[in-house]
Amino acid sequence: MSLASTKKVIVIGELNVDLIFADSNIKPEPNREKLVREFRLALGSSSAIAAAGLAGLGFDVSFVSIVGDDEFGRFSVSELIRLGVDVSHVIIDRTVQTGVTLSLTDGSDRSLLTYMGSIGSVSPSMIPPELMREASHVHFGSYFLQEQMQPHWIEVFKLAKAQGLTTSFDAGWDPAEHWDRERLAALLAYTDWFIPSEEEALRIFEVGSVEQLPERLPSARGAVIVKCGSAGSVGIFEGGRIEHARPFAVQPVDTTGAGDSFNAGFIAAKLHGLSDLEALEYANACGALSTLAIGGAGTVTSEGLARFWPEGRQLA
Repeated sequence: MSLASTKKVIVIGELNVDLIFADSNIKPEPNREKLVREFRLALGSSSAIAAAGLAGLGFDVSFVSIVGDDEFGRFSVSELIRLGVDVSHVIIDRTVQTGVTLSLTDGSDRSLLTYMGSIGSVSPSMIPPELMREASHVHFGSYFLQEQMQPHWIEVFKLAKAQGLTTSFDAGWDPAEHWDRERLAALLAYTDWFIPSEEEALRIFEVGSVEQLPERLPSARGAVIVKCGSAGSVGIFEGGRIEHARPFAVQPVDTTGAGDSFNAGFIAAKLHGLSDLEALEYANACGALSTLAIGGAGTVTSEGLARFWPEGRQLA
């Protein structure tokens, strides 16, 4: 699955570390100590994992973010550099601590505890105007965690569309479960690809199933791409057209970052001109591949995907 590109992608988002504990019986119990099979300190955040995936698939990726001047912040920046992401627009700030997510994973699912730290500190002033002029696409993740950016995404995406860029974002889970529906609906008018998980989509649009989504989506919108885990993925496109892509059968080791790797795969496929169904299939392959290793960032590369899915569509 060779992929080469001169297209530049901007990812704007949170940057934090993941502390990943993995075992089959991972649930904590009061007043009990358990031993776990595996532990890893890994680059975290929806935005950063998607950026790493896009770089692994051959794109020129610039990341806009902020971290603290601490060990976790330096680790996050060094990992992005190692994975081929441009970090010249990542701010290191001594007044904040880098965010941390504790991930407890049993292979099939995970539970997350997050210390926000710098995660919600990204602001519009950190986005250089010239960066948008150099790019083909802009993406962000974790809408509900990027607290300072929530009122401003619509202006960012309006500017991007005015300059000819495509746009995408992943909402992530809303810890407050308020879902900010009115603002999200307005943002979808300037979004080419909104990529929530199934549960997030059902909560945001207040429906009981994916089949009910088309009738509840705003009329002014791009495509809505729903990640359905072991059931594959569903795309709702212009005019309500629906495409479904079947999942890949894998024995997952860790699902951390699988959705973000899916995001990278879908964006990569569309930027290379694949059809909607082909893009869903390619994204499913990227998401499945990412579950075969601990951690999310760096698990998807063109070379790894070619080994995992040798019959897949060649991108160039």
